[in-house]
Amino acid sequence: MSLTIPDVRRNASPYLYGQEAASVVRVLEAGQYGHTDLTAEFESRIAAYLGVPDVVAVSSGTAALHSALLATGIGPGDEVIVPSMTFCATVQVIRAVGASPRFIDVDPATLCVTPQLVMEAVTDDTAAVLPVLFGGRAVDLRPLREDLAERGIVVIEDAAHAFGSHCGPQHVGADDTALTCFSFGPVKNLTCGQGGAVIPRTPEEAAAVRRLRMLGVTQSQSERAETTGYQVEGFGLRYQLSSINAAIGLAQLDHFDTAVRSRRHLWRTYSDALDALEGVTLVDVDLDHTVPHLCQVRVPHRDHVFAHLRARNIGVGVHYPPNHLQPAFARWRRDLAATERVSREILSLPFHQHLTEADVHRVGTALGHALKATGGA
Repeated sequence: MSLTIPDVRRNASPYLYGQEAASVVRVLEAGQYGHTDLTAEFESRIAAYLGVPDVVAVSSGTAALHSALLATGIGPGDEVIVPSMTFCATVQVIRAVGASPRFIDVDPATLCVTPQLVMEAVTDDTAAVLPVLFGGRAVDLRPLREDLAERGIVVIEDAAHAFGSHCGPQHVGADDTALTCFSFGPVKNLTCGQGGAVIPRTPEEAAAVRRLRMLGVTQSQSERAETTGYQVEGFGLRYQLSSINAAIGLAQLDHFDTAVRSRRHLWRTYSDALDALEGVTLVDVDLDHTVPHLCQVRVPHRDHVFAHLRARNIGVGVHYPPNHLQPAFARWRRDLAATERVSREILSLPFHQHLTEADVHRVGTALGHALKATGGA
């Protein structure tokens, strides 16, 4: 794709391969838009890709996190360890089940939590740890698995950014000591338009999430059509993934290897383009194991650099304002020095598959000019 201003003006953008529209049209022509066998096919394809026995598709990444917390019994009186450096949805689902967030710091080099930071935060009330795989980079808590298990603490991975990434030799999601939650939102590495998935540890957890996503009803749609009633066996929400969204996801899966190569190449191109810029620190994603979702830098005078670039049609962003400083979560505020320092420096550069190498070098040049204009270089 040739260099165009709209590409670098967007911080993120969906990428379609050409088959998605036809796949959706087939669903529309069939007249079955809800939760159908196409959703089950999408689940099977995701399970095969990850090498796991089961996947439960839901309507969003937020729904996945909420369902995972409910399925593992997290609720009022429980404490959930979570990094403050994440999208607010990660914290809102903790509040949605009545639990309390215990915010922790991140490693400034990766914007991810570490085993040491997690263990330093554990209290007698800790019921779960919710690590965020920031930018797609895996968070390896396997060294803590025995200690956490002995304390009855469940690990629920927020892998919204991390579909396709690896933790050691395994895909993220393949570690059966943690529940993993993916997002397939509009600008994720793989999109369903909107959607998500839970990777359960046991058949019982899979059944619980399936029941939750169907409003607590145990019978499938086809089973309900053959009877005069149905059973509601517990609390539930309408969190099904529609066949329309599943059709988009299946078309995307056919080209996911292309997405992996493209996003890694784009990140390497940024690394080369920014290498000579004084004062710029590229957030490390461990590219050999990561399908990057973001390209982030730390820069001095971030707010001035942000304004300078936005004024020149460069679609920079900030991911994310710290949650422990948000008014809604002020009750759980803690002193998180590293997070607060990094939050004043991070800048997300335009990162999506529409960008060309020329686009990336344009962004790098503009960033260099911004640093000079603001006294940062």
